[in-house]
Amino acid sequence: MSALRNYLNRIKPQFEQGGKLHAFHSVFDGMETFLYTPRTTSAPSGAVHIHDSIDSKRTMIIVVCALMPCFFFGMYNTGYQHMLALGQTSASFWSLLLYGFLTVLPRVVTAYIVGLGIEFTFAQIKKEEIQEGFLVTGILVPMICPPEIPLWMLAVAVAFSVIFVKEVFGGTGYNVLNVALVTRAFLFFAYPAQMSGDKVYVASGTPFGMGEHLPDGFAGATPLGQIATQSGPVLDIVGVNGAPVDTWQAFLGLIPGSFGETSTLCILIGAAILLAFGIASWRIIVSVVAGGLLMGWIANMCATPLYPASFLTSLDQLLFGGFAFAAVFMATDPVTAARTNTGKYIYGFLIGVIAVIIRTYNNGYPEGAMLAVLLMNCFAPLIDYCVVQANMRRRTARLTVKN
Repeated sequence: MSALRNYLNRIKPQFEQGGKLHAFHSVFDGMETFLYTPRTTSAPSGAVHIHDSIDSKRTMIIVVCALMPCFFFGMYNTGYQHMLALGQTSASFWSLLLYGFLTVLPRVVTAYIVGLGIEFTFAQIKKEEIQEGFLVTGILVPMICPPEIPLWMLAVAVAFSVIFVKEVFGGTGYNVLNVALVTRAFLFFAYPAQMSGDKVYVASGTPFGMGEHLPDGFAGATPLGQIATQSGPVLDIVGVNGAPVDTWQAFLGLIPGSFGETSTLCILIGAAILLAFGIASWRIIVSVVAGGLLMGWIANMCATPLYPASFLTSLDQLLFGGFAFAAVFMATDPVTAARTNTGKYIYGFLIGVIAVIIRTYNNGYPEGAMLAVLLMNCFAPLIDYCVVQANMRRRTARLTVKN
């Protein structure tokens, strides 16, 4: 590592003002601070200042590590669902994993190239440091989309979100809405045929020559997609091969769905990592789950054939779709979530409630977690404002009584 440090020190002057590569200063600074903890502080020279090595880049890396269980399982499940659709049940673990990796690799590369390219450009134009928020966004986007979303659509959606949701508001830390979720929302409303239906959530192609083309007549609807088209109290949920899907399979994630959202088990592992490092707010996660369980119970108690998803149990509401993933990785975004402790409870609880309401009482949109988080992103500042004002009124009242 000392050789790398010496090499960076040797070429650094070329990227500073007056150097022949000064136009790429932001790029060099971003790579250097990614590899090494910056020595600069916010305090004036000579002032007392405590510097923590866990900066925002390291925080983002921890989040990426927490996403890895879901990412690797998504690779396996993509290959698994593909082979099930072909009727091949004897494929090896490594072949399934490789198929999923080759399927998602172009999506991850596209998201990072487009997103980081835009962020590098804006940082250089504004002569600012490159922000690190897209380290997480770049891998989140492919994980919350169908495994074979067209690359050009993904590029357009990422560019739209980074520019109009993040950069125009000032960059990392200033965006009001979650960038990854806006990317998915853009894709859903701009290209609904590629984001819904009974085929898009099962990979059907042959990436880099792997796998086989699926027949045109195969069906691979997600459990929530299947439920939305039924009309009775007995819900018939089947997998790609026609076998019934039970609660255990849903918990493990062996069902069609977005690339990284299906496995509640892997999501719980990621949640444990985030909580162990103090990255995510347990208040938000617990309150999202509580809101979903309560609303799921109420919907189930008032179930009607008009809304077949109302026959789902509270537990199934948490296991199907992107509810658990949104609770752990989306709702806890520190930039767009509520900041006060009381506000976090309210914010998370309403996300859980609204997500179940949308997916239960809107048969045309069987997944509600995305819209619920985006809606509460908009109300998070208002929630914090009301909490702060309530605290001020209570303190003022106590002061008046003492006087």
